[in-house]
Amino acid sequence: MPSNNLRDNPQISPLFPLISCAIQKEMLTLPSTRQVISLRISNITNLNITTIMSLTHIALSLYAAGALAQTQPVDGKFQLIALPYATSALEPVIGTQTVEIHHGKHLNTYVTNLNNLLPGSGFEGKTLEEIVEKAEGGIFNNAGQLLNHNLYFTQFAAPQADRKPVGSLAEAIDTQFGSFDAFKQEFQQKGATLFGSGWVWLSTDKEGKLVISQEVNGANPVCHGLKPLMGIDVWEHAYYLDYQNRRPDHLAAIWQIIDWNVVETRYTSK
Repeated sequence: MPSNNLRDNPQISPLFPLISCAIQKEMLTLPSTRQVISLRISNITNLNITTIMSLTHIALSLYAAGALAQTQPVDGKFQLIALPYATSALEPVIGTQTVEIHHGKHLNTYVTNLNNLLPGSGFEGKTLEEIVEKAEGGIFNNAGQLLNHNLYFTQFAAPQADRKPVGSLAEAIDTQFGSFDAFKQEFQQKGATLFGSGWVWLSTDKEGKLVISQEVNGANPVCHGLKPLMGIDVWEHAYYLDYQNRRPDHLAAIWQIIDWNVVETRYTSK
């Protein structure tokens, strides 16, 4: 399998958001994705076949992440997403057992609960975003957690020490926060100081301004009219097996597994 190290190549990395955004905007299905990738890179010179194969692999990965995070029901029911990586792939930042329990049990419970609550609710056939914006009680809680976790599990990749934002999102972070380090400090502080269970999110508002927010329990930034880009779960089940009560340590380590190409794709999508 081609290496993802090409993501860090300054000549090539700007292509990833372009390709992935084109795929998403054209609402392509997987069988036609390869053709679009070919069209997008056919006019780029000085790329050998190995580089092109690597670009294709990474772009397909981005497409898969976006597809897996879809929020539409299938035949009236929501599905447990398949992880786009092995349960051991995030070690040591997030352990295998944590991923297996978090995804296979916690998330699966939210899927089952929501599907059981939907009949007769008036929310049948709605997207998760539509449900979260208007629902209350158990439907809101389970739909919110399903939306949160679908975005959460599809934003990760194998650990790398030097992962950083890419493309226009990187520019926006530098402009608004001063630097990536300053952004990380604020994000981690909000995650560490959220009382009880919940999430810390990077989102964007309708004017394109970036927002870091604390969301309690199963809430999501869509409740405030924001578009969620990246969210970190600070419920204890997300980190306790690996970090016990050291939530700040978990937040400090999480940057090693953020796939910024996926986050950039969310940022640039309409």
